[in-house]
Parts: sequence; structure tokens; C-alpha cells
Amino acid sequence: MTTDVRLGRARAAGLVKVPQVTALFWIIKVLTTGMGETASDFLAHTLAPPVAVGLGALGLAAGLAAQLWAARYRAGIYWFAVVMVSIFGTMAADVLHVGLGIPYAASTVAFAVALAVILFVWHRTEGTLSIHTVTAGRRELFYWATVLATFALGTAAGDLTAATFGWGYLVSGIAFAAAIAIPGLLFRYGMLGPVAAFWAAYVITRPLGASFADWMGVPASRGGLGWGTGPVTAAWAVVIVALVAYLAATRRDAQTES
Repeated sequence: MTTDVRLGRARAAGLVKVPQVTALFWIIKVLTTGMGETASDFLAHTLAPPVAVGLGALGLAAGLAAQLWAARYRAGIYWFAVVMVSIFGTMAADVLHVGLGIPYAASTVAFAVALAVILFVWHRTEGTLSIHTVTAGRRELFYWATVLATFALGTAAGDLTAATFGWGYLVSGIAFAAAIAIPGLLFRYGMLGPVAAFWAAYVITRPLGASFADWMGVPASRGGLGWGTGPVTAAWAVVIVALVAYLAATRRDAQTES
């Protein structure tokens, strides 16, 4: 069966390509952000930076290709793509600062503008930003472009608070943990719609997970616990694999278009 036929059937059947948003979704999302942050740092310090970025780009291409080719949501494929977006999104933000010398404040604003543009075009084109309508085709492309922008924005924002503002990783993590509750509270009391609340929280998960992962991995001289980026990456990866395997086996987070 060709890819065009598979995707055509997916669209016709209304097969949603992303998971249902549950508590486990947010837990895995935060874990992928932290794992992506420390994995990127580990690769950058273990390999030559161009090689690390090249491997990250290849992994991202492979993850997105598998996700786009799949006819329906598959937990393992979907979350592998998210992990690769996390790793490469971290690298993209770091290249702008370390490689090109662009301040975190400037890159944060630039990524925020890029995210706003993607969301604006997506909404103007499709009429909705709801993940419950993300089926194969153009909507899925908009979804992953948005996800990539949120990871890059969250990385830059996390580094902005930790380094530029001087809060350090632990304080930044606590601040973002408090901030992520705001969209949920606004939604609960009818002050924010479900779509806006979802994407606001989605952006915040990136600096939330990354800040705590960095705090665990970096040495005490940088305000961390000094466990090492490699061990932290491996530990968080084990938890991610276990949770995703559970979802793949039970399909508790599968959804259909509404």
C-alpha cells in the first residue's frame, strides 16, 4: 500500500494522529523535554558540535518521517518523534546563542514570534488549532511545525531565566512549575479556552522539564546536583520508554476525530 493511499484512508476515516491529553500525556511530555535537554548537552560535549547537530537532524528527520507515514496514532512512533524534536530543538536554540552569539532574550522573542506566525497561519488555513482535528496531511504538518517552535521557544526561555536573569536551574524549574498551573486555572474558571490553555501549557512544559533536568545534571559549580548529563538522560529515557510501552499496550490515549 502506497503512502498516499494510507494517508488518504487516514483522512477519510478521521484517524487522529496525536494522543488524547491525559495526566500521563503531560508527565511524558515533561520527561521528554528534560531528556532532550540533557541528551543535547551530552552529545555536544561528547562529539564535535557539527557531528552532534548532524545526528540530531537525522534523528529528527527519521522521527518525523515515521510519524507522518503512519496511518494513525502509534504511541512509540509519536513519542519518538517528540523526543527527537526535543533534542534538535535544544540544539537549534543553543546554536543561536553559543554559535552565533545571539542573546537568549533575542532568541526567545524570535521563537515566540515564529510560534505566533505558525499558529496564525494554521488557524487561518484550517479554522482551528484543536489537536482533536489533527489528521494526516496539512494539519499534521502544522502541528509538528508548532511543536518544534514550542521546543525552541521553551529552551530559549529556560536559558533566559536560568542564565541571563541569574535564577539558576532549580529556581527556574520551580517558577515554571508554578507558571504551568496558570493556564489550567484560567481554563477551569472559564477565563481561557481549551485550545489556548493547551498550547500555553505545552510551551511551559519545555523550560519546566529542561530546568529540572539541567539542575540534576550540571555540576555544583553551576548550581546543580552534578549527576552528569549522560546518567540523567539515561534515567529519564528509561522512565519514558516504560510509560510509552504501557500506552502502546493499552492504547488508553488513542482518540478519534471529534
